[in-house]
Amino acid sequence: MASVMLQGTGSDVGKSVLVAGLCRLLANRGLKVRPFKPQNMSNNAAVAAGGEIGRAQALQALACRAEPSIDMNPVLIKPQSDTGAQLVVQGRVAGTLGAADYQQRKGDLLAAVLQSWERLRAEADIVIVEGAGSPAEINLRAGDIANMGFARVAGVPVVLVGDIDRGGVIAAIVGTRAVIDPDDAAMIRGFLINKFRGDVRLFDDGYAEIARRTGWPGLGVIPWLAAARQLPAEDAVVLDAATTGDGRITIAVPMLSRIANFDDFDALAHEPSVRLMMVPPGQPLPGDAALVILPGTKATIADLAFLRAQGWDIDIASHVRRGGALLGICGGYQMLGQTIEDPDGIEGQAGSVEGLGYLPVATRLTGDKRVIDVTGTSLSDGQPFVGYEIHVGQTRALEPVAPLLRLDSGEEDGAVSADGRIAGCYIHRLFDHPAQRGAWLARLGGQSDGIAQAHRVDQALDALASGLEEHVDINRLLAIAGLAR
Repeated sequence: MASVMLQGTGSDVGKSVLVAGLCRLLANRGLKVRPFKPQNMSNNAAVAAGGEIGRAQALQALACRAEPSIDMNPVLIKPQSDTGAQLVVQGRVAGTLGAADYQQRKGDLLAAVLQSWERLRAEADIVIVEGAGSPAEINLRAGDIANMGFARVAGVPVVLVGDIDRGGVIAAIVGTRAVIDPDDAAMIRGFLINKFRGDVRLFDDGYAEIARRTGWPGLGVIPWLAAARQLPAEDAVVLDAATTGDGRITIAVPMLSRIANFDDFDALAHEPSVRLMMVPPGQPLPGDAALVILPGTKATIADLAFLRAQGWDIDIASHVRRGGALLGICGGYQMLGQTIEDPDGIEGQAGSVEGLGYLPVATRLTGDKRVIDVTGTSLSDGQPFVGYEIHVGQTRALEPVAPLLRLDSGEEDGAVSADGRIAGCYIHRLFDHPAQRGAWLARLGGQSDGIAQAHRVDQALDALASGLEEHVDINRLLAIAGLAR
């Protein structure tokens, strides 16, 4: 079985997108491809057979035209605070830990990583592995399972990716060669330059100098590929004060400190009639918003306090008084209720807090996590949806209230006010289905482009694969992976 690992000179250099593109490219060549990320840190998760994995690995599975599997991302860390996180191992919650605790536990998790790796590689012609952060973080090298620690134990050759768009790419790649252990450096068999803008000939000397100083061959200079913008992002860093589109319908999403699964709104961002505003901390919610959406969060109680600290609760009250619509998804739904109880300290200190009080429901956080793909229809108009649930907590009605959705399983989900303007539910990716999205936009006075988000993403993956085919030495990459074509 062939394999190659993409590591980066830092976070957000485009590793996830490149792995997805390579997976689709090789799948288009008729290979049975699988993605793998030993350790991921993200609050953007997806449902996989047997549990949950990072959203990026679910996208990469789609690129391979394969079903997502818990083995594609055996260790997932979901930050709940600045110092603590939920640990998910092979799809299931395995407790919470602090940063120092994790450094001590990394080695213990290697067994699970290798177990998943062996299962995955047994079913594939080639596995494309994604690293995390950078191998140059030598202070974290001891017990590493995300980068060189895994590569060396599993015997997987590495290609190092540098992001030229952020500047300093020569120093980043050459500097990585200078600081890492010589045995780690020996695992690197080449480098890629990502996100280049302009005339690539202007970088010829720099490209040659990197090869001379490191001894690693260059495998290509990849331009800024527009198709990457059509793909869901995994890291919240890309959301910084983001406004997408210039349509007449403004939809505002406050950027909570532990915002999760923010790709829920990607389909809205592509609608010509929509101006989607991801509102950063310190900024008010726009007064002309037709719809405010409270997103999912990894720490509902803490982010409810964060929301209030920004003054967004006052903005929301004004929005509702003006007749605006309000929707809460997952943790945002829990916030719209009367109370949120955490008697067992699932998210931190045990206790109970008052919600925003817009819906007659109450939530009790529990240790059980619901992780499931779902389909169904909205009760008001019968429009279909396809999505998933990942949440702890059970929400109950305190008085008769209409549910928002009916699942095909027969269960009902969510709640909606009598006038239909305020609603909440647990369903992520609610807007991906064009009929469901169109119904929401129609209520706001607009219309949908009618494109299924899954179709848009699939087309983007093919376009990304075509771009990589043109700009990357794929034959050399396959030779490094141990697969001659």
